[in-house]
Amino acid sequence: MVLEPRTRILRILQILQAETDAEHPITIVEIIRELKERWNLDAYRITVQQDIEAMIAAGYPIAVVRSTQNRYYIRERLFSLPELKLLVDAVESGKFITRKKSRILADKLTTLATVHDAGDLKRNISLADRVKTENEAGYEILDALNAAINAGVKVSFRYFEYSGSKRRKLKNGGEPYILSPYTLTWNGDFYYVVGWSEKHEKIAVFRVDRIADIPELLEEPAVKKPKGFSIGAFAEKAFRMFDADHETVTLLCDNRAMNTVIDHFGSKVKTTPVDKDHFQFEAEVSVSPTFFSWIFEFGGMIKIIGPESVKEAFRKTIQQVLS
Repeated sequence: MVLEPRTRILRILQILQAETDAEHPITIVEIIRELKERWNLDAYRITVQQDIEAMIAAGYPIAVVRSTQNRYYIRERLFSLPELKLLVDAVESGKFITRKKSRILADKLTTLATVHDAGDLKRNISLADRVKTENEAGYEILDALNAAINAGVKVSFRYFEYSGSKRRKLKNGGEPYILSPYTLTWNGDFYYVVGWSEKHEKIAVFRVDRIADIPELLEEPAVKKPKGFSIGAFAEKAFRMFDADHETVTLLCDNRAMNTVIDHFGSKVKTTPVDKDHFQFEAEVSVSPTFFSWIFEFGGMIKIIGPESVKEAFRKTIQQVLS
């Protein structure tokens, strides 16, 4: 069977994309053999060469190794192998994505590599015992929230938590929350939507995988984002995206805690040396249980030295735990 020209050129491109790179160029003879073996299609040397030259003229990144038998390969790809490994790792480790969808998405990413690299990617795929969400509607929920943000409208959704018996329990008495969504953000393994909540009458945070069903886009315009609002600054104050009353606190830190401070507050945080072993800095934070747990996990390397009200709240939290 002789290939119709438009089909032939697409099959040749498919072979080049799937099988070639700088270490694995292919000859026209090998391309003709592939066409015959895979699709039982006949092609001729001169037409295959002309097809490849047409693709090069059209801007396809096909390189030619000149020799008695020219060899061809794709010299540039949408994603490099290290980039694909990074994406696969992110997909597999993300708690927001279910095991089933993680596998499907990772397999799709693997098809973007050559057949020579696909095995290397598969060897890096490991679900192990990673805790994953069970909300299979995650993609659709994200898509609806993103559509609402782009359209500048409010959304309505129900939100759940788990009871002591591990059953889903709808919050807000089962009534939907009305949210003006501002942004979606990934923080600490989970996706969150941040926006103005009519229930809370302030900017609030909702974990996307805890949204019970696909949000409904409302016709009502969203409440405008407060002037100067920054998701980066918000996340910096709201430890693990748990938001509460904001206070400016002064923290005394062991020098060994500098990496941790920079990880959370950024390299531009203004710190002041206290002595050869300590520094201090001020930061506006959300004074919440998650902030106190962040302080506590460093075993005294980070101390709250002001204001007194926050110190006292920290003392009471520790006393409650001890009791």
